[in-house]
Amino acid sequence: MRAWWLWVVGGGLISVAYTFLPEGTLAAALFYNGFGVLTVLVILLGVWRNRPENRRAWLVFAAGVAIFIAADIAYEVSGLVLGRHPYPYWDDVLYFIGYPIFCVGLLLSARGRARHTWDLPSAIDSAVIATGVGLVYWVFLIGPTLADGGTGLLERLATVGYPICDVVMCALVTHLLNRAGGRSPAMVMLAAGCGINLVCDVIWQLTDSFTAYSGGLINAGFLLSYVCWAAAPLHPSTRPRRLAPPPGMDRFGRGRLALLAACTLLAPAVLFTQGARHQKINWVAIGVGAVALFLLVVARMAGFVGKVQHQAGKLEDLVMLDDLTGLANRRRFELRLDEAVAAGDVQVCVLDLNGFKTVNDRHGHAVGDGLLIAVAERLAGVMRGQDVVARMGGDDFALMVPGAAADEGDAIVRRIGGALRDPVEVSGHTLLISASIGIADATGTDDPVEVLRRADVAMYAAKASGNRRSRRYAPELDDQADEEAQVGLEMRLGLETGQFRMVYQPIVELPGGRTRYVESLVRWQHPERGFVSPADFVPIAEQNGLIVELGEWILRTACAQFVDWQELHGPDGPERISVNVSARQLAEPGFAAVVAEVLHDTGMPVSCLIVEVTETAVFGGGVAVQAVKDLHELGVRIALDDFGTGHSSLGLLQTVPVDVLKVDKSFVDNLTMAGRHAVIATALIQVSNGLGLAAVAEGVETAEQAAELHRLGYQFAQGYHFGRPVAEPDFRRPIGYAGGTERGLPAAVGGLRSQ
Repeated sequence: MRAWWLWVVGGGLISVAYTFLPEGTLAAALFYNGFGVLTVLVILLGVWRNRPENRRAWLVFAAGVAIFIAADIAYEVSGLVLGRHPYPYWDDVLYFIGYPIFCVGLLLSARGRARHTWDLPSAIDSAVIATGVGLVYWVFLIGPTLADGGTGLLERLATVGYPICDVVMCALVTHLLNRAGGRSPAMVMLAAGCGINLVCDVIWQLTDSFTAYSGGLINAGFLLSYVCWAAAPLHPSTRPRRLAPPPGMDRFGRGRLALLAACTLLAPAVLFTQGARHQKINWVAIGVGAVALFLLVVARMAGFVGKVQHQAGKLEDLVMLDDLTGLANRRRFELRLDEAVAAGDVQVCVLDLNGFKTVNDRHGHAVGDGLLIAVAERLAGVMRGQDVVARMGGDDFALMVPGAAADEGDAIVRRIGGALRDPVEVSGHTLLISASIGIADATGTDDPVEVLRRADVAMYAAKASGNRRSRRYAPELDDQADEEAQVGLEMRLGLETGQFRMVYQPIVELPGGRTRYVESLVRWQHPERGFVSPADFVPIAEQNGLIVELGEWILRTACAQFVDWQELHGPDGPERISVNVSARQLAEPGFAAVVAEVLHDTGMPVSCLIVEVTETAVFGGGVAVQAVKDLHELGVRIALDDFGTGHSSLGLLQTVPVDVLKVDKSFVDNLTMAGRHAVIATALIQVSNGLGLAAVAEGVETAEQAAELHRLGYQFAQGYHFGRPVAEPDFRRPIGYAGGTERGLPAAVGGLRSQ
């Protein structure tokens, strides 16, 4: 960079100093041509130093400049030896040899910066400018020169040749600046040198006595062009780059529009100028130039408009496509659905992946994205050409089969199920896929929004049913959805007006029956519906998210009640209290912080709280397991509820910090029967003892079951045999007492689960 600046500054000062030398002297000639030779050497130095991508092209460019310098020397020598400057002479021959070599080197040097494609818009712009400048040259210089019968043929050809070379130079400069990669400092310096040379050449040619004029100012301008030409290869921007320059853009801004407009107006300007000067109007040249300019501008605008339309089409396609999967997006799906519903029969499927959030939480979003791409490919593979597959957002997909009846739609659902049956390999992970699918048609409606809504309702019904992977829409599903929405609204009102209350079931120590812990359970006494079972309202709360607020209320109420019991009963009160927590709560950010805040506000010791989670809530890992670990680090004890009925019970004991195993009621019901019924209960107590965990048998209803559990080694149990859930348990009641049943309540149901 320092060498480049030194050359530019030094060369500029030398060009200015040249104007102070006497014109036509030997000193001026030596100064001028010596600097020209130095220019060639600096160009070669820049090529050697920066090693540009296309070094041969830069050497061709240097050869062209060297021929120009040789022509300058020949011009000066002829003047010094002959005492005059013959025209045309050998220096003119050298100039005409140098121009093509110079231009070829210039173009090849620029090609190393933009090798991608032919830049047609830039070429047309250059042609417009060259045509306008050429028209001016032809009318005012070339035409009169050719018509001058007083000069020889060679002189006229030479005189015409220079303007033609200047026109080519003008087009070349424009093309260099407009093409892709042409705005690099090196290319700007090349173009600047050509521009300065062009201006000086025009002034020289328009001087009436140019054959005898050695003009210090004009020559200083030529020296400045040499400075720019040598500065280009010397600049660091000519060095090879690891990354290729980006494809050029059609920069059709105000400046370019003004330039093209000015060139287009050159034809009438020449016409008016000749008329104002009372010259004979060159109708042929002006007419040809005007038509050429018009056609070039039309071609330019047509290309620009075509490119805008092409880009608009591509933009529309991008707007209508999903970025991740390449499928249609919701907007395109809805537009195509409008057309299909208007045309007749149509089957619409809405698909939601089960457990996708678990994949994201457990393996990261990159794996989740890979899964979505794989699912998209499989869905696209089962559809026909006229069918539409779209990603509606998240892990939701939609499929549309136009002109299909119900049986064809059901066949599509079966094909989708088959396509998703095999596992997916993503980034080294083998992932199982399952999906809930809802399907609907346009029976009785011509509203595409209604068709899509029906498919959504059917999909949610399939997801809620658990054991069904697909559902076809039926009107009764709307009634069910409306009922769930109404229950959700009433739950919100009930939470605000105090309709919910807490009851507590004892967890006793075997064999004496002393209450050691209590499990907190929620009840909803609706003013009109009466008692609403948690089995009915908890799943709805899970869907609409109200479970988060309800769960915090349960936690806060249970902790406050436990503190009151400790103050009231002292040593006779329960040692700990357990609270059920849903999967939705565990997935909430900062759940452990909420628990810590509740414990602090109520003044409850951390070690006295047991949080019960189900195997299904933590099976997927990710955020839920991390929340459990955070709770355990706080000092909260963790109980694994319904143990033995989930996905991977024994595996969870290695990944989830567990203190208590709650053995499911299904392993206790037939415990007293002979045979294999006691095997699992026996195995579970052995697992608990081996891992140092406390085991609690759930659903104990008879004294025989309690005795057998104690014989197997169980120390804790709960169930109706020891007491039903009540608001104020009697912590002194003996084993076997089954009183205290809530008036008007059915068999107890867990706080956020079924018991």
